[in-house]
Amino acid sequence: MSVKSRWEQYKEKIGDVRPWDILDPHKHVKSEEISDARYKICLECPELIDLTKQCKQCGCFMPLKTKLEAAFCPLKKW
Repeated sequence: MSVKSRWEQYKEKIGDVRPWDILDPHKHVKSEEISDARYKICLECPELIDLTKQCKQCGCFMPLKTKLEAAFCPLKKW
């Protein structure tokens, strides 16, 4: 039986997205409507830290993460 380290568990939550991906416009969603819809879901989620707009599950800054095509919600809400 293989036990995953905390680092492996964290990597599963964030997927292949890295913070510097926001600098590459080729990695952004195709339309602003997609990122707006994702962010609206985040704003209603109890796992969002209101002060910093960070997700408690993955630690990402959601106004930026929702703009990345390969990003996903660790709770599978989007």
